[in-house]
Amino acid sequence: MISSETINDYLARLAARQPTPGGGAAAALHAAQGAALVAMVARYTTGEKYAQHEALVTRITSAADHLIVEALRLADADEHAFQGVIDSYKLPTGTEELKAARAAGIVDALIQAAQTPAHLIKLAGEVVELAAELFDVANPNVISDVAAAADAARAAATTARVNIDINVVAIKDDAARSRLAEQTDGLEEKVVLAADSLVKRVRERILA
Repeated sequence: MISSETINDYLARLAARQPTPGGGAAAALHAAQGAALVAMVARYTTGEKYAQHEALVTRITSAADHLIVEALRLADADEHAFQGVIDSYKLPTGTEELKAARAAGIVDALIQAAQTPAHLIKLAGEVVELAAELFDVANPNVISDVAAAADAARAAATTARVNIDINVVAIKDDAARSRLAEQTDGLEEKVVLAADSLVKRVRERILA
């Protein structure tokens, strides 16, 4: 499991000629790193100098820590879901009934595989929101890490979007394909806009 293995072991598996882990898991780890950076900046924004912001910073720290755990869970879930897609393509096709069951199984697996990146995009949006909240009060010595957090979350959202797209186009059932497209179209756009805006604000503050 990604959530319990070393970075070296994960990267070795990611680099291997095998289908999982892949881009979906990488997207989840982008989000986990974004959340971790938010938590780190929050923990550097404590003490007497930041006492007036203690409640806000405490809430952000707790929320970011939770998002790290949730992003790692989604990394594992993505790997599991994609394995389900692979397994569905291996189902037997010896009879018409088996062919129909295989086709239905593939659609179900593809729809399921698209759910994890959809959840991940929402999580990435939460990371950017926390980073934006922290921006106004953050310790200036680590303000660049607010931008790093936003960029990591942005990467998570755009990578997850591509993973949804490849599942949507693989679905041959038009109705199922349309339903999934309706559920996921445009999910990442707000995250990208918010992340880009925050990075711009951070750079302006640093360079002012």
